[in-house]
Amino acid sequence: MTDPVTDPVEPRAAASAAAAEHHAASSAAGAENIEYRVAHLRERLAAEELGELGVRVEVRGRMVVLTGTVPSAQCRDVLLRTARQELAELAVHSDVVVAENTSPDHAEELP
Repeated sequence: MTDPVTDPVEPRAAASAAAAEHHAASSAAGAENIEYRVAHLRERLAAEELGELGVRVEVRGRMVVLTGTVPSAQCRDVLLRTARQELAELAVHSDVVVAENTSPDHAEELP
């Protein structure tokens, strides 16, 4: 049996365990913080000028991914600006597509 007073390995192991416990607690708090911020972003997207409900916001590790279709490039820009405001310091990846809603420049030929 080791004596914690005379064995220098024991205090290092205790300090290492305490550091691991602190890291786990910080990670859990960080994950809750990300989920909270994503929920707030979803609320803003639904309530503010965008009224954009067709965009999904998902957490993937330490990254947030936006997917969906918006009606215009301006709408996409506002969406991305809002996401960057809400999710500052987080990696944000956008797979948002602008719907093509211009009228055709030629007649469609049917077989």
